[in-house]
Amino acid sequence: MSGDAVKHDYHLVKPSPWPLLGAMGLLLMMLGGAAYMKGLFGIPKGTWWAPLPGLAWLSWVLIGWWGDVIKESRAGDHKEVVQISLRYGMVLFIASEVMFFVAWFWGFFEMAIFHDLRATAHFDLANPDLENLKGWAQWPITEITKDGFKQIHTFDPFHLPLVNTLILLLSGTTVTWAHHALQVGDRTGAKIGLLLTVLLGISFTSLQVIEYSEAGFSYDGSLYGSAFFMATGFHGAHVVIGTLFLLVCLLRLLAGGMKPDKHLGFEFAAWYWHFVDVVWLFLFAFVYVAPHLIWPGGAGH
Repeated sequence: MSGDAVKHDYHLVKPSPWPLLGAMGLLLMMLGGAAYMKGLFGIPKGTWWAPLPGLAWLSWVLIGWWGDVIKESRAGDHKEVVQISLRYGMVLFIASEVMFFVAWFWGFFEMAIFHDLRATAHFDLANPDLENLKGWAQWPITEITKDGFKQIHTFDPFHLPLVNTLILLLSGTTVTWAHHALQVGDRTGAKIGLLLTVLLGISFTSLQVIEYSEAGFSYDGSLYGSAFFMATGFHGAHVVIGTLFLLVCLLRLLAGGMKPDKHLGFEFAAWYWHFVDVVWLFLFAFVYVAPHLIWPGGAGH
């Protein structure tokens, strides 16, 4: 046996260009986002395609990077100890996502409980220049407009929001079915379950687009509007990401990939999807149902 032969189960990753290229793609996407919102480098404000080159670059990097990870797995580099470390990494990633949403819930509860105190404590409402801040003292009833104040109506949670809740709960059962089917070698069942989950994810996103188009309030007109769209919008983005995650798993499964005893990509996608489900249940309870029941004057849309 040669002196430089591998004598452990750990995987020492070879030098890779992907981290540097990924950082460059993120920088380009960030600059494109700044150009879209404020204008930059001669690109007018509101240019919708400005972030797309960075997004395309980043997508290319992710495809190449994760493709290399799959090749490493097929080459036998992912021994049991490496799989454990990969699981730890996914757990920590989901934990960071949990804290991300904790911040939005924290902001929502801060505004819901202390809106009037924050408005009066930090601003002189007698100042004509700050007159519109009186709207802060109304939660979630008042929205600030160019013509003054108007009453807003929150969503009735027992219409589209309830349908979307049932869709996500159903998708949680189909992805579990697909995962169990793959574990027992039922590839047909796994394919059907994954396909149904992807279709349910697309359905959720489509209904949320319809819901947003019917909103009786805006993002920048009220505290409730900003809290609502930030929390549900970021959750919607996670649903899109999770749907793409599961779609890639489906395509790999259709191409003959993944084994009953080794399918970390699918396992991680299922974890992520269940996380998305749980977050939505909290959003449904606190962002939809609570305003509808506790502040009935703002309900009814």
